[in-house]
Amino acid sequence: MSGFDPSLLLTVDWPEIGGATLDTLTMLGVSLLFTIVFGLPLGVLLYISAPGQLRARPRLYAVLSFLVNVLRSLPFVILLIVLIPLTLLLVGTSIGVAGAIVPLVVGAIPFFGRLVENVLREIDRGVIEASQSMGAKLPQIVFKVLLPEAMPGLIGAATVTAVALVGYTAMSGVIGGGGLGDLAIRYGYQRFQTEVMIVTVALLLVLVQALQTAGDALVRRCRFG
Repeated sequence: MSGFDPSLLLTVDWPEIGGATLDTLTMLGVSLLFTIVFGLPLGVLLYISAPGQLRARPRLYAVLSFLVNVLRSLPFVILLIVLIPLTLLLVGTSIGVAGAIVPLVVGAIPFFGRLVENVLREIDRGVIEASQSMGAKLPQIVFKVLLPEAMPGLIGAATVTAVALVGYTAMSGVIGGGGLGDLAIRYGYQRFQTEVMIVTVALLLVLVQALQTAGDALVRRCRFG
């Protein structure tokens, strides 16, 4: 069996690779933004409504926790298919970049929300009690105590979520979601163009490493100044 011929890389359609990379970055950026916008309040609500916390609501917490667990337990490929009707309703298409963003956000929100809850649990209880003793109300505790104290952990959670979303964007290629995953499936898998598969995998690896490195740098800067 002959090995891979590096000269095949010269036959790769680099403009198409560039367009697919831009699509992946678009899906990642938009879905991460919406994930943080909706996932952060979800995580805070999970934390404050948990038994023994600031505004304990055991029934509310049980319902939210159940929904989060259900969505997190669904394989993303299945979620892509299940959400096709909702995606069509919201954006008018279930394929391409626009069609991939809805399932990306729905899949990532519970993941990020649970990470936020776990980060907030690590905050020293004494800091919260000290703010309560000074008459701080719930909004003040959340915005002036919880979130600032948890900022390094929240950045780390966002980094982990961004890395997970890179994998999700690749899987969205199964339903024609666009981006590098779609390119890898159409050319690398269906047409047996190994060179395209190698390039897309390499770009995804570089993207993940860049995200993780940037996230770690932000955490260090936030923690140590």
